[in-house]
Amino acid sequence: MNYSIPESINTARLSLEKVTIEDWPSLHNFYKDVEATRYTTGHPLSEGESWRIVAALIGHWEIHGYGPYTLKLKDNGAVVGVVGLWYPGDWPEPEIMWSLVPGYSGKGYAREAAFAVRQMAAECLPQLHLISLIFEQNLPSRKLAESLGATLEQRFLFRDKEALIYRHLSPAHPGQPDSCENADQCDQAV
Repeated sequence: MNYSIPESINTARLSLEKVTIEDWPSLHNFYKDVEATRYTTGHPLSEGESWRIVAALIGHWEIHGYGPYTLKLKDNGAVVGVVGLWYPGDWPEPEIMWSLVPGYSGKGYAREAAFAVRQMAAECLPQLHLISLIFEQNLPSRKLAESLGATLEQRFLFRDKEALIYRHLSPAHPGQPDSCENADQCDQAV
């Protein structure tokens, strides 16, 4: 299949790679973790459940022509999370999503990766109006969205929880951060 976006993106410290079934063992370690799933699935997943999630991530690429990436450290290949474009059937609009494996927060990886995804989406899919759907209690993700220049647009009930929609503007929009090449700048956010 021809995809609408690149199957991989590289940043200074990270490799973002289209999710494949080979990623499942590493991603299962992520999805079985209580802290990692607190604001995503809401609970740790069994092997079968995490396999179905990875299948959904792979299928998303086939349905939409874009999707989430497995987030890996360039220096050692460690899987540190998932980041990318996400638009399942019950989402209000396409979003930039991110989730990190516990222990990798606070190093700027999510911001560096989300920034790269936003830049790529502006180039490859300029017609998309991107959001980030964040549960209200998820303060680190709210801070990250704001550090990317996204603005709180709406509060609403989503899957029986209070959720927020943060709107991402085009990177060319005045006031949007236009660089994340300095790792120190990226370290200030999630």
